[in-house]
Amino acid sequence: MKKILVTGCNGQLGRAIRQEYGDAVDFILTDVAQQEGVAKLDITRVDEVMTFVREKKPSVIINCAAATNVDVCESDPDAAYRANAIGPKNLTVAATEIGAKMIHISTDYVFPGSSPSPLTEFDKPGPISTYGRTKYAGEKFVEQFGSRWFILRTAWLYGDGRNFVKTMLAISENHAQINVVGDQFGSPTSAVELARTIRFLESSDNYGLFHATCEGSTNWADFAEEIFRLVGRNTKVNHVTSKEYKDMNPQSADRPAFSILDNYMLRLTSDYRMADWHEAINEYFQNNKI
Repeated sequence: MKKILVTGCNGQLGRAIRQEYGDAVDFILTDVAQQEGVAKLDITRVDEVMTFVREKKPSVIINCAAATNVDVCESDPDAAYRANAIGPKNLTVAATEIGAKMIHISTDYVFPGSSPSPLTEFDKPGPISTYGRTKYAGEKFVEQFGSRWFILRTAWLYGDGRNFVKTMLAISENHAQINVVGDQFGSPTSAVELARTIRFLESSDNYGLFHATCEGSTNWADFAEEIFRLVGRNTKVNHVTSKEYKDMNPQSADRPAFSILDNYMLRLTSDYRMADWHEAINEYFQNNKI
């Protein structure tokens, strides 16, 4: 049976991957904290990673571990670089040594957000935040040290865990109206849809860089309105600008204003298509009985 090592297995994507594969593979599950069925692995420590991978000998490594709090990354860049750049480097070196496939998850934040049209894998990155810079550094390490690798850039991810959808629902319980940024555009992406895409690519030899977001696009405020519509809540969404939000939250990091990703390489090299974001959020609510 195929052995797949999943780092960050208790995060939104890690949980979705475990559900997607089910019993079809032999999982080697790791996270920052040890628990029953999950090994503790610090991906930032190269000796620890090499020893663990040499012992377990997975055929595939899927790296879901990352420092994803954009604002915290600004205040502690060293920790962000360790998790988002050094960690992927260590995993890739180990994967290359044993001949395993390496699958790394990256982000739309590698782009500056100034493009007037959806971004393909051939567009030039230019991150404007520490989070984006560290994730882009991780990409370059995977490319540099890997031999059989996939990098999937995704965006606006939600699943089983803390996410924008649950935050909006929680806030709306005690607020008749909320302020949400309306001038940042992207593609809300279900962790379930991303896990399906990972499985599709993992089963192939179609290595390389892929954008992997649900089809279609929106802005955060309109996304919030769709969430409330689907659950029948009357919470009013006030559309605010990024500048207005920054004035209210001066410690927040800069976000790309336009980071709609075009899944160009998936279309170019396969018949695989990810679901439209409206379909995916409907499935999410149905499956989670929200």
